[in-house]
Amino acid sequence: MAQSRIEWTEATWNPSVGCKKVSSGCANCYAEVMARRLQAMRAPGYEHGFEFRTLPERLDAPRRIKKPTKFFVNSMSDLFHKDMPFDFLDAVFNTITETPQHTYQILTKRDELMVDYFLTRDVPNNVWLGVSVESRKVRSRIDSLRRVNANIRFLSVEPLLENLGHVDFTGIHWVIVGGESGVGARPMKREWALNVQRQCDEQDVAFFFKQWGAWGEDGVKRSKKANGRLLDDREWNAEPLTV
Repeated sequence: MAQSRIEWTEATWNPSVGCKKVSSGCANCYAEVMARRLQAMRAPGYEHGFEFRTLPERLDAPRRIKKPTKFFVNSMSDLFHKDMPFDFLDAVFNTITETPQHTYQILTKRDELMVDYFLTRDVPNNVWLGVSVESRKVRSRIDSLRRVNANIRFLSVEPLLENLGHVDFTGIHWVIVGGESGVGARPMKREWALNVQRQCDEQDVAFFFKQWGAWGEDGVKRSKKANGRLLDDREWNAEPLTV
């Protein structure tokens, strides 16, 4: 368990680690870079770098924390990775169900596996379930997310790689938008982000602008911190209402 510097959560919980690239948003994966670094440091859990593996010894970690905490689940992997056994997923969700004081934010690019898993299972009330939507090509993930009955459904539109065009946000409660950071970061244009924000406003969906990333609103590359978190001279930090 670790405190998180991700702006929309409080801490991370990684009962599995490692992943494989599945779409354009994965090209400059921060988790892969971090995993290689942790492997070099001989950190527990990263002996095999970014290879996928489950870590049963981490399953009980949230049970030891009594203070209500918002956890991003699997910041270093994808909970619905193709090699994830459903019985291990059951153990993850048992922990979630048995710690109702916490909120768990689960984000995936494997929307089909997510749907398959929940065909015969309920989403716990303390789970926010989301999908990544970085380009028009993967907008179908939103339709998959709508098929799952979660109290909060959210989208991570990060890194936003192009104008998404018209997006139907029916059944979606929260949208996060952000640009890419790190080596090889691709720029995000102001009008792309504002297009998403405008449609969220029109469709009564909470909108959270996370960051510009390596490229500023003015198209200049500089440090993420220097580029800041303002969009159109405003902070857009709305969170979803409990439904």
